[in-house]
Amino acid sequence: MPKTIEIQTFLNTPGTILDVRSPGEYHQAHIPNAVSLPLFNDQERAKVGTCYKQQGREAAIILGLELVGSKMAEFVRSAKQLAQPLRIHCWRGGMRSSSMGWLLETAGMEVYLLTGGYKVFRRWVRESLSQPKSIIVLAGMTGTQKTAILQALALGQQAVLDLEHLANHRGSSYGAWGLPTQPSTEQFENLVAIAWQQFTDDQPIWIEAESQGIGSCRIPIELYQQMNQAPIIEIQRSLSERIAYLETEYGKADSEILITATNRIRKRLGNQQAEAAILAIQMGNLREAIAIVLEYYDRTYKYDLARRQFPIASVLISGLTATQAAQILISHLPKENPKLCAN
Repeated sequence: MPKTIEIQTFLNTPGTILDVRSPGEYHQAHIPNAVSLPLFNDQERAKVGTCYKQQGREAAIILGLELVGSKMAEFVRSAKQLAQPLRIHCWRGGMRSSSMGWLLETAGMEVYLLTGGYKVFRRWVRESLSQPKSIIVLAGMTGTQKTAILQALALGQQAVLDLEHLANHRGSSYGAWGLPTQPSTEQFENLVAIAWQQFTDDQPIWIEAESQGIGSCRIPIELYQQMNQAPIIEIQRSLSERIAYLETEYGKADSEILITATNRIRKRLGNQQAEAAILAIQMGNLREAIAIVLEYYDRTYKYDLARRQFPIASVLISGLTATQAAQILISHLPKENPKLCAN
């Protein structure tokens, strides 16, 4: 039988991660970069599970063999195309991963099995995100180009955790436009945990200030609590710059998409302001619509920032490019804490 290894060794071992759970399980959430090679499809998994409950383990094993038998050669062919060695897991590290591991090892491949399966990986996610690290929260009103600045910081060899990138969402009611479908919250947590483990303690991690929800994804509570206790650097741009940037960002969006997004925050905008913004969109006056909506987002931002109890450093970046702003921000890193000093 293939060798079983613990989660940290499993993640650090080279080669390909094979997820042999059903397609539905994989689609819900999986270890980032894992390849789906399901032993059973969703319907077959349901049949085997029902058989196990009604007739017992032996009957379920026989049914499973009947379902898998005709697919064994294809499993081997598919696996041989992947980078070796193979790291295999199912839900609990039970029969599905053991069966696939035995088959592929018999076919001459080097195989490792994850002790405890995906369930243990999920426990690792929670434990990893609980590990404290040094954070700098980048705050700023909507349209200050925080995402572009985070990207510039990353290019400048700073540690950056871009939560909006991982969530496929910009964080506002309009934030899904032009981006891929969001992952499930579980998959978002998996992505965040893998990124979190790659950071060292010798420099701070830049994270954009967020509410706990980013579209349909939720920031893991373990990380969110750390963000709420971290020092804040707030960037400030002129209102005209912010409106011009947002007009460029959303100018190509279909008007109906913008109207739908505006209606989602109608109660928070107020009917009069919502109708005014929608009319401006319909008339092609996106600048006016943005200015109306920003009144709500600015008010919400100020309220959220006021509740934070950590000192806030403000940096004026009007007229600066994202790269120029990033360089200034690095110079504002707190010097009193060695962990927060720029390298």
